[in-house]
Amino acid sequence: MNIFEEKNSEIKIKLEKEQENLKLLQERLNKSKEITNGIGGILNSFEQRLSRLEDTILPVYNDTERLQKGQHNIDQTLRLLDNVISYYEVSSEVENVIEKGPGEGAVDLQTYLESLKRLANAQKYFEKNISQSVELINVSSFFHKGNDKLNCEFKTILDKYNAPLLPVVLLDLMSEDISSKEQKPLPSQIPQNAKENLVKIAKWLLENNRDEFLTVYGKVRGSCLQKSLTLLRNHQKSVSGGSVHGVSSSPMLKPKFQNRHEASRKPSTRRLQNVFERKANKMFLKASQTLEHSTGLSLGARRASHLDTSGNGEDYDNEQEMENYLVCVIALHKLMQIEQALMKDIITPAHQPRVFELIVREAMDTIVQDGENIVAKAKKCIQRHDFGTVLVVFPIFKQMTSLKPEFEKTVEQCDLHVKQKFDSILKMLQSTGVKALEDFIESLRSDSVTQLPSDGTVHELTSNVIMFLEQLLDYTDVICKVLSEEQNYSRALDKMVKGSDKALLGLYIKKVLVQLNHALVSKSEQYNDNALKALFRLNNNNYVLKSLQRTNLLELYLISEPKCEEYYYKSIQDYKEAYSQSWNKLLHYINCDDPIVHGDKLKDKERGVIKEKFAGFNKEIEEISKVQRGYSVPDIELRESIKRDNKELIIPKYNAFFNRFSILHFTKNPEKYIKHKPDEVSAVIDRFFDVAA
Repeated sequence: MNIFEEKNSEIKIKLEKEQENLKLLQERLNKSKEITNGIGGILNSFEQRLSRLEDTILPVYNDTERLQKGQHNIDQTLRLLDNVISYYEVSSEVENVIEKGPGEGAVDLQTYLESLKRLANAQKYFEKNISQSVELINVSSFFHKGNDKLNCEFKTILDKYNAPLLPVVLLDLMSEDISSKEQKPLPSQIPQNAKENLVKIAKWLLENNRDEFLTVYGKVRGSCLQKSLTLLRNHQKSVSGGSVHGVSSSPMLKPKFQNRHEASRKPSTRRLQNVFERKANKMFLKASQTLEHSTGLSLGARRASHLDTSGNGEDYDNEQEMENYLVCVIALHKLMQIEQALMKDIITPAHQPRVFELIVREAMDTIVQDGENIVAKAKKCIQRHDFGTVLVVFPIFKQMTSLKPEFEKTVEQCDLHVKQKFDSILKMLQSTGVKALEDFIESLRSDSVTQLPSDGTVHELTSNVIMFLEQLLDYTDVICKVLSEEQNYSRALDKMVKGSDKALLGLYIKKVLVQLNHALVSKSEQYNDNALKALFRLNNNNYVLKSLQRTNLLELYLISEPKCEEYYYKSIQDYKEAYSQSWNKLLHYINCDDPIVHGDKLKDKERGVIKEKFAGFNKEIEEISKVQRGYSVPDIELRESIKRDNKELIIPKYNAFFNRFSILHFTKNPEKYIKHKPDEVSAVIDRFFDVAA
């Protein structure tokens, strides 16, 4: 019972507590409602006041906005009016600037361009809005006049710095390129500030559809290039024009020994000259030593022959002209590179091909014309059978062929016509070179010189042919390239088992030597003495063989004819045997094969036969000795071998004859018939082929 009352009492306490809380909450709720109602009243009052304020301010705001728009329109209109008025006034404002023109002592270029820009804008305005306005005529007139003066200023700047390169400077640039692999910066003839003005003028004119300056630039710079080339050509002529004792100073083929008192060239010319002349001096010296060693003849002593390769004063002039031409071609390429580098800063890439063609057109035409003149002179040399001079075509062709890739790179953006001009020069030189080579063979075939060396020595024709072939060795590559374009040679090369480009020169050498052999054999028929005929053929074949072996000619010849060396050895042996036939009559007298003596006591007939044999031998040996001492065998080795063969042929048989019959009493005057002992006969043979003896 007590527990129940305690729980009931606790519940009542909790209930009372909760009721108090509820009452407190109710009071707070009522207070919140009062506050809410108060705030609502305040907000309603604020809304009412705000509504009244809006009704008062909004009309003022709208009026203000309308006023602001009106002010903006007025300002914009005033600005447009000022702009339009400026278009009407621009003519009078810039007239003084346009009349003075740009340039030194006049108006600053930037100021002038700004004035032109104002005129351009005014012109566009009038064209768009008032196309029939008088002001449009005025503005357009001033604008065109201003552009014309800008074109004139462009040309004035170009003309001011249009001085050609001096020959010494140009030759220095060329010699540096030849001797150095490093690419050095190209010189500029226009100062940087002037170049910047040209760039600004060019940019403005192109933007305003005025491209006359492109033609002006091409012609002015083309004239400068042509003047530089002309100065170089005149310089080359003045340097090479002087000669000492009739000998030109051409570096292509200089005299073996230069005159000490010859005027020295300028250092720049000398540096370039040295590059060209090293090979030529080496070639000339080698040819001179070869001829002098083999035949005892010197290039200094000229002999009459239409195949003479040593040349005369006119030939040296031709060679000098060819050298000058090559120098001019290289100079043209250098000048083209200079112009191309200069043009890149001034002319836009799109217009560079057209302008560059204008620059180089006249100079290229000149070079082509000079090339045609040289080819024409070379053809005259060919007609005169002066093939030594024509050889200079090959180094020119070689140099120009090596220059072709760089040249094509320089003109790659030009018109096809410009590119073809360089190719036309190469084709002319190539055809001339081929004609020279083929006509050289033809000249051997039609050689009309009938005079033969009386001593049977090496014919001048042979020495000239060998000299000519040796000179070709220095141009093996270029000659092979020239011959590769000929169908006859290319077909022959295709048929070879181990064909190579060098085989083309081998084929040519074969054709030349075959024709030379035919010519020599034909000429030798003029000799009445068979021994001299055989000796002549022997000398010439031996000379050819030794010359081939001494040089690279044999190596090339073996490519086209592997058995050529065997052929010459066999020919030499055959001609030796043919020469030995000259002893047959003498051998007949000392022949011991038939029994002359039949018993111990000689009969009159037998004594007569022995006398006849000794007398015949004496007569023959003296006659042969007299004749053959006048024969010539220039080659020491060949000369000694022939003497040795003669002794081996004669001495044993004469020794047997002498031992058998000299002891017999066939005459009362043995000294009358027995005039030569075997050792004396040997001494006689030793004196053969010796004019001094």
